Amino acid sequence: MMGLRQGVQRAAVAALVTALLTLWACATAPVTGRPELLLVPESQEIALGVKAYRETLAKAKLNQDPEINGLVNSVGRRIAAAADRPDYQWEFRVIEDDRTANAFCLSGGKVAVYTGLLPYTKDEAGLAFILAHEVGHALARHGGERLSQQLLVELGAQGLDLAVGARSPAAVQAINQAYGLGATVGFLLPFSRTQESEADHIGLILMAKAGYDPREAPKVFERMMAGRHEKGPPTFLSTHPADAERIRELQALMPEALEYYRH
Repeated sequence: MMGLRQGVQRAAVAALVTALLTLWACATAPVTGRPELLLVPESQEIALGVKAYRETLAKAKLNQDPEINGLVNSVGRRIAAAADRPDYQWEFRVIEDDRTANAFCLSGGKVAVYTGLLPYTKDEAGLAFILAHEVGHALARHGGERLSQQLLVELGAQGLDLAVGARSPAAVQAINQAYGLGATVGFLLPFSRTQESEADHIGLILMAKAGYDPREAPKVFERMMAGRHEKGPPTFLSTHPADAERIRELQALMPEALEYYRH
């Protein structure tokens, strides 16, 4: 009876994984055309994004400088117009935190910039690239893709449990731990780096479409490299590509971006 039950469970997991992977080919990222794993409805992504955005802003100290907020909103609206997603409810907010050089865009067009990033953006064009990069994440539905990837990892873990169920508890735990490490380093983190590079690509095109010189984009990373005093983790353990690598990729994409800028 136990063998029959495990067989049914294995078949069910295999059927579900097959069905999910079949859906994989149905979506592609804008600009790059990369096939995407999107198993979550966009409406659900947006609902989750709005909820997370509201919770983050409720806990944060918002910047009150009208000049900074005016600039972020002005540049953000130009990038949003180039993104051509009028169904998104775009918002651009500034979080007062000089120690955090970061920005994010949640599903549905909810954008926030930390003041710690502004010294690196330096000017309007630099800010345009950062905002366009974050908008690129939303356009490519990277949040939904990460949710989908995590779903597959969890399904794979369940399948692994079935496959090693006859072994000792210690062996099962050891294999599951190895599976978790492999999934993180071999699957989730590389996908995260792919998404960051893709957002750079989409962002470069968006800023050019919005009328900002894309040749200013690599300078943002050059300033970050000059201002960074601590060495980051090895690239294979990082969620982002190295700054020098991103500069090279942006420079390689420049002829494409300049076609949009010159028009």
